Amino acid sequence: MKNVQRLFEIDPWKIRTTTLDKENRRLQESLTSIGNGYMGMRGNFEESYSGDHHQGTYLAGIWYPDKTRVGWWKNGYPEYFGKVINALDFTQMKLFVNDHEVDLAVTELEDFDVELNMQNGVLTRSFTAKIDEAKVRFTFERFLSVVKQELAVIHLTAECLTGDAELKVVSKLDNNVQNEDSNYEEMFWLEKERGHQEEFSFLTTQTIPNNFGIEQFSITGAMKHISSSPGLQQDDTLEVAETFTFDLKRNQAIQLEKRVVVLTSRDIPETEQSKKALELLTAYDLSYEELLAEQNAAWANRWALADVLIDGDDEAQQGIRFNIFQLFSTYYGEDERLNIGPKGFTGEKYGGATYWDTEAYAVPMYLGISDPNVTKNLLKYRHNQLPQAQHNARQQGLKGALYPMVTFTGIECHNEWEITFEEIHRNGAIAHAIYNYTTYTGDESYIQKEGLEVLTEIARFWADRVHYSKRKQKYMIHGVTGPNEYENNINNNWYTNYLAVWVLSYTLENYNKYLDHATVSISSEEQAKWQDIIEHMYFPVDEELGIFVQHDTFLDKDLMPTSELDPAERPLNQNWSWDKILRSCFIKQADVLQGIYFFGDKFTDEEKRKNFEFYEPMTVHESSLSASVHAILAAELGLTDKSMEMYQRTARLDLDNYNNDTEDGLHITSMTGSWLAIVQGFAQMKTNTGALSFAPLLPKEWDHYSFHINYRGRLLAISVNQKEVQIDLKDGSPLAMMLYGNEIFLSDSMTVPLEQEEPNV
Repeated sequence: MKNVQRLFEIDPWKIRTTTLDKENRRLQESLTSIGNGYMGMRGNFEESYSGDHHQGTYLAGIWYPDKTRVGWWKNGYPEYFGKVINALDFTQMKLFVNDHEVDLAVTELEDFDVELNMQNGVLTRSFTAKIDEAKVRFTFERFLSVVKQELAVIHLTAECLTGDAELKVVSKLDNNVQNEDSNYEEMFWLEKERGHQEEFSFLTTQTIPNNFGIEQFSITGAMKHISSSPGLQQDDTLEVAETFTFDLKRNQAIQLEKRVVVLTSRDIPETEQSKKALELLTAYDLSYEELLAEQNAAWANRWALADVLIDGDDEAQQGIRFNIFQLFSTYYGEDERLNIGPKGFTGEKYGGATYWDTEAYAVPMYLGISDPNVTKNLLKYRHNQLPQAQHNARQQGLKGALYPMVTFTGIECHNEWEITFEEIHRNGAIAHAIYNYTTYTGDESYIQKEGLEVLTEIARFWADRVHYSKRKQKYMIHGVTGPNEYENNINNNWYTNYLAVWVLSYTLENYNKYLDHATVSISSEEQAKWQDIIEHMYFPVDEELGIFVQHDTFLDKDLMPTSELDPAERPLNQNWSWDKILRSCFIKQADVLQGIYFFGDKFTDEEKRKNFEFYEPMTVHESSLSASVHAILAAELGLTDKSMEMYQRTARLDLDNYNNDTEDGLHITSMTGSWLAIVQGFAQMKTNTGALSFAPLLPKEWDHYSFHINYRGRLLAISVNQKEVQIDLKDGSPLAMMLYGNEIFLSDSMTVPLEQEEPNV
C-alpha cells in the first residue's frame, strides 16, 4: 500500500493547515472545496495566484455537449461527450497594497492559515502580506448558503499591522474562464449583458452554440458590497468590477463583504435573470452575522441526523465527517432533476455527470440519513429518463432500456468503447436501487407503477442482450466489462450474468404481485422466455476452489497477490501500460464481491469466505468504490483488522490521497463508502429481507461509535462501546427487528452485551 499524502491536520471537525503548499496547491484546492447543492467551487483564492492551480466554479445541471466523432468512430457511438463546464468566477477580489498586487505565489507572507469548518461549511483563510514597510493581515471567510441556494457570501477583513498601507480591492465577476480539458483553450461562455444599477453590478453569459440540439444555458451573476469603512468606490467600464480604496494606518482595519446571487436558465429565463438577481440581493437584507447564523442552524439540523460519532480515533472521525460534509454539499435531494456527479463541484474529470455509483453506493446511505423523498427523487431521475434509456438500447440494436454510463439528460454521452458499450452491469444497479428503496422504506407505491416500468424495460434489455449457446445449452453474455475495469471485452462476467438473472426474476415477481396496479404489460411469451433464461443462465464457477469465477478465462491468468507487486509501481494505472494491466490478474475493484455484497442473503458464509479470500489479495483498490465493499464483507466474516484497513482507505481516500489523483477533484459518490463501512460493516445493518437487523462489532482501535438512521417512519440511535450495544427508538412506533440473530421488540431503549465474533475461518 502506498504511503499516504496528508496535507491537513487531524481534527474532528476541521480541515486545517498553516502551510501554503505550492507544490500541492491543486490538492489543497480539492480538499477545501465547498458547495450547497446548487453551486460549488474548489478552494481557490479570492486574490490572484500566479502559481500552478486549478480554478473551478460549477453550477448544478449546467454542462456542454462536446463532439466525440473521431477517426475510429463506430456505429452506435454517442454523438457527443457531455462535460461539466467551469462557470463564472464570482469570488475574485484582487488585492493591492501600495500599488503592489498581492499574489501568494510570489508575495512575501507570514502566518498563512486555511480552515474548512465542516460544521457549517465556512471556508476561512488568513495570511499576512509584507510589502515594503507595510504588513497587512488579510482574513477571508466564504460560504455558499444552504438556506438561500443562489447566495454566496465572502467577508474580507484587512488590518494594517505595521507601516501605512493604501489598500485597493478590485472585486469582479469574471467570465474569462475555461476548462482544464479544453481543446486549444476553447471557451464555453459568451457574454450577453452587463450592467450596474445603484449598488449592484451584474453579468449575464450564455454557453456557446452546439450542433446537437442541446439547449444553451445562460447564467447571471449579480454582486453588491457592504463596507465598514467609507473608502473610495469606483466602477469599471471595461470589466464587471468595482474597486475599493482604503488608506490604512497602523492598527487600523476595514471589513468588506461581497454578496453574490447566481441564477441559471434552468430556473429563470435569461430575459428575467438580471432583474430577479437584483431583487434577491435586495431581499437578502440580513446582516452577515444573521446570514451566518442561518447557515449554522441549517447545517446543525443536517448533522443532528447524519453525524457519526467515533471515540478513540480522530483520523477516522475526521474522515467520515469530511465525506458526509462533501456529499451533502453536492446533493441534498431538493431537485429531482439533479443527481450526484462523481466529482460533484470539485473538478471536471469524468465529465461531471451521473454514474451508476449513485444507485450502487449513494442510495443506501441517503436512505438511512435523509428523508425518504431524497432517495425517491433519485429514482424519479431515472424514471424521467426512461425514454432516453430506450434510445440508448436502440442505438445498440437492442430492445428495452440501457441506462447510460455517463449522462446529463439520460442519453449516453461517454466516448470510451469499453465503458459505453461493455460496462452494461450499470443497468442492474438501477434496478437494485428500486429494490433497496422498497425493502428499506416498505413503500410499495413506487415499484407498483414507475418502478415496474423501469424494471420491465431493463429486463427486456437483458433478455435481448443474452445469447443461447447450443453447445453448452446455456444462456451467455459475451463482450462485456465488469466492475473490474482492468479487464475489457470479456465473456460471462459472473457479476453481470447474475445481475441479469436477478433483474428478470425480480421483475417477474413484482409484475405478478402488482398486476392490478401495473402500468405495463408483459406478455406470456415474454414471461416464458425470461423464465427460461433464469433457469438456464451460465455461471462460471470452480468447484475445486469453491469460487464464482470472475469471467470465463480469469483462472488462466498468472495469478498472484498484490503483495508481490513493487510498491513503486502503484497505482498501476499511473505506472503500467493499459495492455499490461489488461493482461494481469490484478483487480481494480470489487467485481464478484460486488454481487455478493448486493445479494448477501443469497450466499452462504462459506461461499462469502472463499470468494473474499480468493479475490481480495489480488485487488489493488484503485477504484474509489472498492474499499467499502471489502470493508463490509470483511466485517461480516469477522476479519476486523482487514475491515478496519478498508474503512481507513474509504474514509480517508481523498484526505490522504491514496490513489494519487485527488488533485483533479474529490471522489464524491464513493464518499458514501465510509458510512456504509460503519453502518453496514461494523454495525452489520441489513434490510435485504424487508426486516431490519444489526450484529455490531467494534474495531479494537475505537472506544465507541454511534449513529442515527431513519427507518420506516422511525428514528433510531445505535451506540456501540467496548462492553455493550444500545439501540434507542427516538421517534416513531415500536419495531420488531433482529439483534445478533435474535428477534427483539424495540419500544424505547434496549441494551445488550457486545458480541465480538472470532474470524470466520
